[in-house]
Amino acid sequence: MLFAALNESAQGEARVALVPDSIQLLLKHKHAVLIQSGAGAAASIPDAQFQAAGARIVDDAAELLRLADCLLKVQPVSIEDAKTLPEGKALIGFLAPLRSPGLVQVLAQRRLTSFSLDAIPRISRAQSMDTLSSMATIAGYRAVLLAASYLPKFLPMLTTAAGTIRPAQGLILGAGVAGLQAIATARRLGAVVEAFDVRPAVKEQVQSLGAAFIEIHLAENLEDKGDYAKQVSAETLTEQQKLLHERAKMADFIISTAQVPGKPAPRLITKEMVADMKPGSVIVDLAAETGGNCEWTQADQVVRRNGVTILGPTNLPATLPLDASRMFGRNLASFIQEITNENGFTMDWKNEIFAQTCITFNGHANQQRRAA
Repeated sequence: MLFAALNESAQGEARVALVPDSIQLLLKHKHAVLIQSGAGAAASIPDAQFQAAGARIVDDAAELLRLADCLLKVQPVSIEDAKTLPEGKALIGFLAPLRSPGLVQVLAQRRLTSFSLDAIPRISRAQSMDTLSSMATIAGYRAVLLAASYLPKFLPMLTTAAGTIRPAQGLILGAGVAGLQAIATARRLGAVVEAFDVRPAVKEQVQSLGAAFIEIHLAENLEDKGDYAKQVSAETLTEQQKLLHERAKMADFIISTAQVPGKPAPRLITKEMVADMKPGSVIVDLAAETGGNCEWTQADQVVRRNGVTILGPTNLPATLPLDASRMFGRNLASFIQEITNENGFTMDWKNEIFAQTCITFNGHANQQRRAA
């Protein structure tokens, strides 16, 4: 198959879908690769490196779209752009189908075969393809650095000529991939860290990274089959907020990562909690794109309330574009190897990875295809 990596048009997006290493993996499996000129510039990957890896550089986007069998992107195409894509092509990227039913409809109307990387199942066989986890690793790391840049104090304990400076106190909400990376990064920088998650199973992971685990005893099971947190009841949410209110009073910074697939982010940090936090403290809300864990959060904005700074970044991986592109590209190459063979796409609906990630095929959304 002939794969093509396009320039990312979303504002602030600096990643590219393929890198030289992943291109070479695709070539070994008898695929060919086109790269739109300048696609890797923002990630510090010049066209010459793509050419050296065996890709062909195409200047004109329309020509690239005409030639390619499958288009590769990081960010979802807009509905307007999707309407202009050539019929019968394939598309792979973060499509967010649960949040973008209109896009799914357009892709089906254009008879595009599309695969969404955010739908890769959480199974051991798919770990090498898990782009969500790769990007969450970067987000957790960058969130702590962002918090540190806004804090009016050091993160580590320091012994100086002016006396001993106490370490910053961090609170991490959610111990998924992003949360665990935030814990690890904050600990490496010398902060004292505690973490909260509704899933008791993550306690050992939190403690292994040197953080204290905040426990709440619940009657309901809040972990789904994919190891994601489930949406909690109103009663449980009230208990969480009561517990977290006391912990937030002591925190110098909070990194919140709690999300529920396909649903708005749970509100864990109320306005009253923010009002009781220490002046100068910082909240970095990684759930801003789905509504935020904090009531004050505004996506991609810096909000200040009662002396507290609330940050709502929605695309931290793009702020580390070189390694983010490398990780994404390697995951993507592994995914392509899984769903293709010498004849094109495997069309193996018994393959859990293929079946769950294929969003549209032959003019229909996947749900209609499987029901037929």
